[in-house]
Amino acid sequence: MDISVYRPGELTAADRAAWTAMQAKAHLHDAPELANPFLSPEFALAVGRCRRGVRIAVAREDGEPAAFLPFQRTAAGVGRAVGLGVSDAQGVVHRPGFTWDARELLRACGLAVWEFDHLVEGQRPFEAHASGTFPSPVIDVDQGYEAYLTRLRGQSPKFTRSTLAKERKLGRDAGEVVYVHDERDPAALRTLMEWKSAQYRRTGRSDRFAHEWITRLVEQLFHTRSEPFAGILSVLYAGGRPIAAHFGLRTERVLACWFPAYDPAYSKYSPGLVLHLRMAEGAAADGISYLDLGRGPKEYKDSLKTREILVSEGWVTRRHPVAFGHRARRAPVRALRNVVAARPELFQPADKLLKQMGKIRSGRR
Repeated sequence: MDISVYRPGELTAADRAAWTAMQAKAHLHDAPELANPFLSPEFALAVGRCRRGVRIAVAREDGEPAAFLPFQRTAAGVGRAVGLGVSDAQGVVHRPGFTWDARELLRACGLAVWEFDHLVEGQRPFEAHASGTFPSPVIDVDQGYEAYLTRLRGQSPKFTRSTLAKERKLGRDAGEVVYVHDERDPAALRTLMEWKSAQYRRTGRSDRFAHEWITRLVEQLFHTRSEPFAGILSVLYAGGRPIAAHFGLRTERVLACWFPAYDPAYSKYSPGLVLHLRMAEGAAADGISYLDLGRGPKEYKDSLKTREILVSEGWVTRRHPVAFGHRARRAPVRALRNVVAARPELFQPADKLLKQMGKIRSGRR
C-alpha cells in the first residue's frame, strides 16, 4: 500500500471518479454510511476553497485508489476531520475489504493527532480511539413515503395527526401551502440563513453564519450539482410567502439534513415539522434511501425518526508532544459538554439559561 497526500486542486479526475464510485457501491457492500454526502469529494473540495490546510490522503494498492481520507491540518501537525464543526459524517471512504493502521495513516499524512466528532460506523482502526458514541436519528423512506407515514402513524399517532392537521390549518389561515423540494432561488437561501442566524442568537447558541467561511461554504454547495451530489434547498410556502426552509446535501441514496429554520411568526403551525414530512416525501420520490437528521438530542428528531445510526468522537494520536497538548486542551471541554447534553436534569437548565442569554443579547441589538 502506498499513501500520497494531495491539495484539493491536485486530485485528478480519475481519483475523484474512483472516490464517487466507492460511495455509489457502498450500500451494496453493507456500508451505507460511506454514501453520506459529507464524505463526498464535492464536500471536501468545497471546504478546501473556504479553509486553509485541507488535504486528501489517497491510499493505493497495485496503483489503484483503495481509500480516501480528507482532513485539515495545521503547520504543527494538528489534524481535524474536514469541516469539523459543520460536518456530520467523517472517516475513510474505502473499497470493500480495505484495512489500515490508524497511526501509520497519521504518519503518512504528517499528523500528530487527528480529531473527529462524527466518525461513521465501520471505521474500526479509528473506533478504537473513540471517547464516546452517540445516536444520529434517521428517517427511512426506501419503501416509499406512504410506507413511512403508515409507520409514523403507528409509532406516534397523536404527533402525526397533529402535524397534518396543523398543515391544513396553515392553508386555511395563511393561503395555499406549496412545497418546493429543490428550490433554486438564491434569495430563498439568504432568507433561510437569516432565520437560522436569528434562531442561534435567540437560543443563545453560537451563530454559525457569523463565520464568513461557513456562509461561503453553504453558498458554494448550493450551486454544486452533479449526478451523484447536490446541495438541496427545500422551502415550504404559504400564501406565496416562505415560512420554513432547509438546506442539506444529497448523494444518490442519502439526504443529509443540515440547516433547518422557519419564520417564528408561524410557529403555532409547527412549520418545521410540516417541512420535514414534505422533505421525506420529496426524498422518497427522488429515490433516497434515508434522511440523516444528524447527531444531537432534539424532540422533533425523536418524533420523526424510524431508527438511529451511531457516530463517534475522539482522537487518534501518535506519540508526539503536539498530540498530548492538543488533547489536554480539548478533552475537558468536550467531556463537560457531553455530560450536560446527556443528562436532562443538567441539559434543560443549561438550555433555558442559553435562551435567556439570547433574549438579553437580542434586546441589546
